[in-house]
Amino acid sequence: FLQSSHLVRHKAIHTGERSFKCEDCGKLFGRASHLATHHRVHTGERPFKCLQCEKAFTQKAGLVLHVRLHTGERPYKCNKCRK
Repeated sequence: FLQSSHLVRHKAIHTGERSFKCEDCGKLFGRASHLATHHRVHTGERPFKCLQCEKAFTQKAGLVLHVRLHTGERPYKCNKCRK
């Protein structure tokens, strides 16, 4: 690791350490960024908006999946029937 803080953060994966606590519900997280994303559940913040229909999401991954409904993109195919 290039920085000691990166090693410390990585070690939490192996120890299961979760030192970031949500003050609203008490849920624990291993990373501050995961806590920040979770906090949107309580605030209602949805910063990722679809440009086609204005539907909004708490996480970018949700938006990416949603946009595929508009584009028709289906990146995963069954290797048996091609559906």
